Amino acid sequence: MAANSDNTLPFMKMHGLGNDFVVLDSRVHPVEMTPARVIAIGDRRFGVGFDQLAVIEPGRADAHLTFYNADGTKSDACGNATRCIARYLMDEAGKDRLHLTTARGDILARDAGGGLTSVNMGQPQLEWTEIPLSEAMDTLELPIEGHPTATGMGNPHCTFFVEDAEAIPLEQFGPRYETHALYPQKTNVQVASVIGPDYIRMRVWERGVGITLASGSSSCATAVAAARKGLTGRKVRIDLDGGRLDIDWREDGVWMTGPTMHVCDGVLTADFLGAV
Repeated sequence: MAANSDNTLPFMKMHGLGNDFVVLDSRVHPVEMTPARVIAIGDRRFGVGFDQLAVIEPGRADAHLTFYNADGTKSDACGNATRCIARYLMDEAGKDRLHLTTARGDILARDAGGGLTSVNMGQPQLEWTEIPLSEAMDTLELPIEGHPTATGMGNPHCTFFVEDAEAIPLEQFGPRYETHALYPQKTNVQVASVIGPDYIRMRVWERGVGITLASGSSSCATAVAAARKGLTGRKVRIDLDGGRLDIDWREDGVWMTGPTMHVCDGVLTADFLGAV
């Protein structure tokens, strides 16, 4: 892993509604990540700890973002990390709009005012081949108990609509469906209760991570699934364990708006980096 001349590596700690991230700025200090290094940094006792790690890289737009889960696997999308980094980059450049790229595709970001940041997560993937699922089927109601909805947002999602999201034992429920045979790349799992035509309560199990306080892509997927089922309109408030996101499925994509926090800056030491 490339680092400073003293073999240390600066990082930033950020979160969106308690969904927390370690962010490395490869534009300044080039980094080369391996699954083992990601896992080591993500350890909440022996490392720094995070739900996802994000790397800011030079790109054809304002920046390119690469995401890793806590288990060392890559993810094409991470909505809350994208919002956090977009806020950081807008403040850095003195801009109120940005054009970012990810493995998911191009993402537009803007200052939404009042300390909020909006990102366009793109159009949802609704065909079974795009999500992907292991075989052809109707993605609106999967042949799984509870008839969840499958949605792709650059990563796969499985959304269960339930009477009371609070009552679901997510620590057992989530891993049961994360590895379901219909999802060859595993899946994020959401349990959601529709409170009103523009209001959803949702909890999430993220693949490769576990229970998180919030998930941007999961919120987008849940809003899309609810609209497709006719349970809500296309613009909804979603209350997560960590707070509120506003989702708006427009003609140009799914916009997500919410707060961000840059918690602190730190430095990974030469001793730590040498061990991983």
